[in-house]
This record gives sequence, structure tokens and C-alpha cells, in this order.
Amino acid sequence: MGTGGREHALAVALAHDSKVETLICAPGNPGMAACGELRDVDMGDPDAIAALAVEVEADLVVVGPEAPLVAGAADAVRAKGIACYGPSAKAAAIEGSKTFAKEIMAAAGVPTAKAHTCHTAAEAEAALDEFGPPYVVKDDALAAGKGVVVTSDRDEALAHAAACDTVVIEEFLDGPEVSLFVVTDGTTAVPLLPAQDFKRVGEDDAGPNTGGMGAYTPLPWAPDDLVDTIMTTVAEPTLAELAKRETPFVGTLYCGLALTSKGPKVIEFNCRFGDPEIQAVLALLDAPLSGLLDAAARGKLAEYPKPQWRDGAAVCVVLASEGYPEKPVTGKPITGADMPGVLHAGTALDADGQLVSSGGRVLNVVAPGATLNQARRRAYALAAGVELPDARIRRDIALAASEDRIVAPGA
Repeated sequence: MGTGGREHALAVALAHDSKVETLICAPGNPGMAACGELRDVDMGDPDAIAALAVEVEADLVVVGPEAPLVAGAADAVRAKGIACYGPSAKAAAIEGSKTFAKEIMAAAGVPTAKAHTCHTAAEAEAALDEFGPPYVVKDDALAAGKGVVVTSDRDEALAHAAACDTVVIEEFLDGPEVSLFVVTDGTTAVPLLPAQDFKRVGEDDAGPNTGGMGAYTPLPWAPDDLVDTIMTTVAEPTLAELAKRETPFVGTLYCGLALTSKGPKVIEFNCRFGDPEIQAVLALLDAPLSGLLDAAARGKLAEYPKPQWRDGAAVCVVLASEGYPEKPVTGKPITGADMPGVLHAGTALDADGQLVSSGGRVLNVVAPGATLNQARRRAYALAAGVELPDARIRRDIALAASEDRIVAPGA
């Protein structure tokens, strides 16, 4: 369920799964029409989502975006007796409220940045003065991946704080960033491949934060024990604390971390697969996706085989609209988006049936390769075959990693 590149990637993986008999994408996008039947649904209405699941006699519902999860979509579906992959509204608050996430981490002893929740301008000013630049200011509520400002400009930091009802201001965490998706049934937790995404709109991490301009996996520079360390110090304690509070987390716990000189520290948690990292991760999955998600939804993950992965690497490159992220220009015609490896994120059909841009991030171009260099070349070659006038694209996705220019602290 969903409309973006993340959901298109999930739909492609499920459509190629021999165990999936029927796939319904709701509301979906033009690219997902090739994967299964599209059905309209109001993603902001949990009851409507549950009603559609009952109508189509779904065996499993997979909720992609965070907003429906925070609103209680998974609760509504489960109330109808249908298995659902996605956390309850109470558990999804780990993304819906930065303050709640910090409370969980504090109780669980999970390493993260020091932070203050601020409700007034005076509180924000005091927090900025305490931590100093670079300033990290986060909207406490959902902001579609664009509620964070990281800047050395104090006025910019204060302006962002003033634009939000409540903000979390925290110390800056230096070091390479890592994304790890953990599939869990509330008790058993299974990690996927670690990935790295690129939040800034421009090359060399210039410009404002976005929902993500590209990603790659695996991480050739990461310590061999990185995933085990994240699981034991971050994911498992967090899930245990949620279960202790009688809000077991079922679905994807996204762990966004910085590898600091003192070890991995959490930047943020999400309650779903991250976009665009999951597009790259799924490109290397060598096992049925439906079985993994179904086992998690039914509390049987401990009995299910661990995911298998293809050798090599995968790179995802985002084609965004002109003016993104400040003022995306939509309605531009698109050609070449029907090629394998091109995932739709912000597309629509106009009155004449022409595919056009309808959002900020329009397409995700994904390619695997035997090496990270090869995957990069293939992804950018594929992107060159897509026509989107005045598209914004970063040309340095995975470049530093492919040139061995990233060094993990302590390496």
C-alpha cells in the first residue's frame, strides 16, 4: 500500500515472487500498474484501508508509508482478522514523535545524540547555545523525510524551529551514516543489508535536506561486525523496550545511524522501509519477499529462513523535479520510464494518457553490478535513457565509497 518509489520496489519484488497469486496496489502509481491491480484508497483513512482489505479478501497487507501507520492503518486491518506487515499506531510513534523515540532510547540504553525537546523560542535558543554548530533541528512530528535542518547558520536553525510546533534540538553526530532495516515480528529480529543514502540535494552534500537523492548497498568500508553491533546495541534493546511497554513492534524498524568514534549512535528511527535505500537493498535480495513479510506479520519469523543475498552491489539514483525540494515543478512529460530498473515515485497520467511528473522525487533508477563501480555505471547509464526536462540528479551517488574514500572511525 502506497504510491512512492519504495512501494514500487516492494511491488516489483512481490510481483516476481512465485508464492504471490494476486497483487493489489493501493492506491499505487502508473509504474505499479505493471505489477498488479491498482485500487483507489484514502491512505489517511485506516477504516477505508481495512475495508478494502476485506473486500479483496487479502491474505496479507503491507503498509508502505509512515503516515497511515502512525494513523493506525495496521490496527484497523488486524481488527478485521487480516495479517498486516506494519506496526501499530502506538509502536509507530517511534517515527511519529522524535521525543517518544528519545524516551525509548533512554530507557533502553541505546546510544544516541544528546537532545532537548523545545516548545518555545527561548527553549530553542538555549538548546542551540548548549550544543553549538552544526545545529541539528528536527520537527517532532512527521515531515515526510524533510523535517530536519542541519546547518551552521543559527538564524536558519531558529527559523526552522519557529516553523514547527515542537522541535527536538540535538548535538551533531559526526561520522559516516548508515541505514539498517530490521524485519521483526516483535520478538525475533532479522537484519537486511546495510545501506547508505544521500539526503542533501546537491553534490558533495550541498544544499537542503531532501527525502533522499540516492543510495547504495552494501558498504565496503564498514566494519565486518557492524550489523551485529547495531543489532545488539540498538535494534534489540529498542524492540525489547517497546515489548516491555506492551507495544510490540511488528514490521520494519529502520535504524538510521552515524558511525562515530565512540561507536554507532542513532540519528533517527523510522517505522517502515526507508526510501531510497530499500530500492537498492531489494535489488540484491535472492529470496522470496512475501514469505519473510508474512512470517513477521504472523509472529513466525523465528521459523523462517534468513534472507539470502546476491553477490555484488546495487545503486539507486533519484531523478527529481526541477526546483526540488523547495518548489518542485510538476506536470513535466516523461519518457523512458518503462525500462526495467526504473521505479516510479512521483508520476501520474495526464488527461491524454501522457506520463508526467507529479511530485518532488519523480523516479528511482536502480541497477545491480558485480562491483560498486559497475553498479554506479549501470545506474547512471539507465538514468541517461530517461527523459524528464530539467530533472535534478546527483552525480556522486556511491562515488566516494567506490573510490575507497570513506573510512569508518577506528578502521
